[in-house]
Amino acid sequence: MRLTELNLEDKNLFYKFLNLNVHALSVCAFTNIYIWKGVFDIYWTIIRDSLCVFFKDKIGCFMYMPPLAKTLNPYVVEESFRIMDSFNKNRDISRIENIEAKDVAFYQNMGYECHDKYAEYLYRRTELAQLKGNKFKSQRACYNYFIKHNNFGYLPLSLRYRNDCFMLYRLWMSQRKTKSQDPLYIGMLGDSLSCLEILLDNYRDLDCTGRIVKIGREIKAFTFGFKLNNDTFCILYEITDLSLKGLAQFIFRQFCGELKDYEYINIMDDSGLENLKRVKLSYHPIKSIPAYIVTRKDG
Repeated sequence: MRLTELNLEDKNLFYKFLNLNVHALSVCAFTNIYIWKGVFDIYWTIIRDSLCVFFKDKIGCFMYMPPLAKTLNPYVVEESFRIMDSFNKNRDISRIENIEAKDVAFYQNMGYECHDKYAEYLYRRTELAQLKGNKFKSQRACYNYFIKHNNFGYLPLSLRYRNDCFMLYRLWMSQRKTKSQDPLYIGMLGDSLSCLEILLDNYRDLDCTGRIVKIGREIKAFTFGFKLNNDTFCILYEITDLSLKGLAQFIFRQFCGELKDYEYINIMDDSGLENLKRVKLSYHPIKSIPAYIVTRKDG
């Protein structure tokens, strides 16, 4: 089976397959596939009218998402595992990540195991934009503190700020490292920086929307996101100078307030990090969107 390395020219092909069904998980967007070229070699192939996407690094090969098709095909799943096995010395590495809840029974009926992955958080956009009521009292106070104590500019992202965004990310990463020395977490911060480089290098082609906050001449916050489906916008990055009280609450509220074409905001998962989980729960999601990993029963 011939695999093709992922390129920007494949975007319309991916859109065709991604739009065959409505997806709720953030992985189901070309932007959130392509940026991982900063960490993995990414390949794709079409098997019986199904688009199959493979991520490969020095550890092995896995599928970042299930085969994309109008209807799931057992043969395609089995062939995908054969392809992964051809790269993996250890067959247990072969797996399909980010299975949606509606498809769990399909894989279980084929004899595969479905393991819980970190769920994503879904919010009603108007609640995030308005921050009304006691449940948002803390966020509203932080927002008000920031606008009262700072002379700022809230602006669309321009690529002339590319290097400033990298500088801010590295500052934010150093601030985060003072709060946690967990090797897994630090590795995730590095992977996220690699993805950010791909995003900014290809920003015009990846159908992202970005905003920045400037104080004086310095970029103090930026955020990016993308359309996930007709009802939902996904926020992919939110990076701020953590020393500025209320800045995170400000840029999040402002950005959500602009996204009036959408009913819902997806802010992805918490990667199993308790501090991130607390923050995301504090905004009172209306729903958690489960995700699963498919392996063989002996995997």
